[in-house]
Amino acid sequence: MDSETADAVTLIVAELAANAVTHGRVPGRDFELSVSLLVGSIRIEVTDTRAERQPPGPGQVPEPNPLAESGRGLLLVDALADRWEVVDREPPGKTVRAEVDVPAWKGLRANR
Repeated sequence: MDSETADAVTLIVAELAANAVTHGRVPGRDFELSVSLLVGSIRIEVTDTRAERQPPGPGQVPEPNPLAESGRGLLLVDALADRWEVVDREPPGKTVRAEVDVPAWKGLRANR
């Protein structure tokens, strides 16, 4: 994995985890972080138990006021992820899933 891909994954993990702690927190419950390697991409999933507070999905993230101190996390995810979505889950809650393509995937497979 090249450093650009690693940086994108790192920033997406940080933003989604921060959002789960800040906006998805329910007293007595934590959030779950999952990072997995798929064929050709890395998938990041952050799940929390707050169902009544859904974040905007891809293409729906509003531009924050230029002087605002927050509100840019999902804009970063939107800019850095090749694909992302918000998925409802049972029991109540949601998962924000983002994927970053690994450009050198073919090279990794050729070295085996």
